[in-house]
Amino acid sequence: MTAPEVDLADDDAYRAHRGEWRLVDLGPRQYLAVDGHGDPDGAAFAPAVESLYPVAAALRTASEDAGRGYVVPPLEGLWWAQDLDASTRRRDRAVWEWTLLLAVPHWLGAAEVEAAVERTRPQAPPRLDDVRLETLTEGRCMQTLHVGAFDDEGPVLRRLHTEVLPGAGFAPTGKHHEVYLTDLRRTEPAARRTILRQPIA
Repeated sequence: MTAPEVDLADDDAYRAHRGEWRLVDLGPRQYLAVDGHGDPDGAAFAPAVESLYPVAAALRTASEDAGRGYVVPPLEGLWWAQDLDASTRRRDRAVWEWTLLLAVPHWLGAAEVEAAVERTRPQAPPRLDDVRLETLTEGRCMQTLHVGAFDDEGPVLRRLHTEVLPGAGFAPTGKHHEVYLTDLRRTEPAARRTILRQPIA
C-alpha cells in the first residue's frame, strides 16, 4: 500500500488572512535556495526559478522511490535592501537582494540534495550549481495575506513597520519573507495571493 503524500504546506506557516497581521512561531525549516539581485522582472530572476524546480522535482521523485511522497510547496522568497524605503516606499527594485526558496521535508538532507542536483544536470538548468540547501529559523513572526499586484505591497509593509510593529512593542529582526500561493506565470497580478511575513522580536 502506497503511503499518502505529505503536504508540506498544510502548516501554520502557510496560513494567513487578508487585512490581519497575526503572530506565528516557526521552528527550523529547510529549503532549496538560490540568491539573486535586482528587479524580479529583470534577467536574473527567471534563471533562478528555472534552476530550483528541476532539483525539487528530482528530490521529490527520489523521496517517493524511498517510500515517502510529498507535495512540493509553493515558491517563496526572502527580500531585503540596505534602505528599508527601497522596499516599502520607493519600491526601488534595482537595489533589491533576494533569495528564492522551495521547502524541503525534514527527512531529506544535503546528500539527497546533492544527488538531486546531479540527476538534474543533463537538463542544464542555468544556475544549477548555485542551488543549495539552507535552513531558516525565523522564530516569532507576523504575517498577513496580500491579494493583488506585488507593486501594491508597499503600503501594507509600510503600515507594518510604522504602525503595527511599534504599536505591539515589536521590532523587525530578519528579512522580509514572501510565500507565493498562486502560480506567478498563470495568475493575473490583481488575483495573486501572497503571504507577507516579517520575523520580529
